[in-house]
Amino acid sequence: MSAIAGLDTATDDVSVAVTRDSEVVEERLLPKPPGRRPRHVEAVLIELEAVVAASGGWEAIGRLAVGVGPGSFTGLRIGLATARAIAQALAKPVIPVGTLAALALGVAESEDAVRLRLAVLDARRGQAFAALYEPDAQERWEPFVTAPEVLAGRVRRLQESPLAAGSGALRFRGELEAAGAEVLPDPDRAHRVWARHVCRLAERGTPSPPEAIQPTYLRPPDAQLWLDRDSP
Repeated sequence: MSAIAGLDTATDDVSVAVTRDSEVVEERLLPKPPGRRPRHVEAVLIELEAVVAASGGWEAIGRLAVGVGPGSFTGLRIGLATARAIAQALAKPVIPVGTLAALALGVAESEDAVRLRLAVLDARRGQAFAALYEPDAQERWEPFVTAPEVLAGRVRRLQESPLAAGSGALRFRGELEAAGAEVLPDPDRAHRVWARHVCRLAERGTPSPPEAIQPTYLRPPDAQLWLDRDSP
């Protein structure tokens, strides 16, 4: 199989990678600098080009994979615009991948692969983006946005304790652990979305026309809420 170049900008991180036959060829993750804005605008294309160049150039890339969220409205727009532009300019097939699915795939690398995986991202406004996956990566709960106490209620009704990871799992650790989930330790790498998992999911994904790929927002962006609030 030819190499896959992937990126995800749904969180505060810039995550890019190239894989071949599921093995990482090159990967980079740039976290948001403390006290500053995420580096999506200035870094995603530069970092993606860097990992591709280190992997043999675009001629060695057969597919492009992009995380479509849910996550940051601005981050998703930048990531999808980058992927669309490259796919159209280089005639590369592009495959959309759910960010929560990629996050959940990383849990198996850290802990017991035979348990349910709860992927949770901090959605701001006191909410969480979440989805639940079977040990074989099949989706049990499709991605949704909710308050932490509602998420905890759903976890409490499960028949087994899921492994939870992500920025939302860290923020709402108390609620999730009280409901019976096991949140991975704070330093665990599985709390971040790694582009290697975007690439691996894309191996079995279906390419889409670049213009047809849409972000998964799950709720209106802040700007729309402000407009609705201020409308007469």
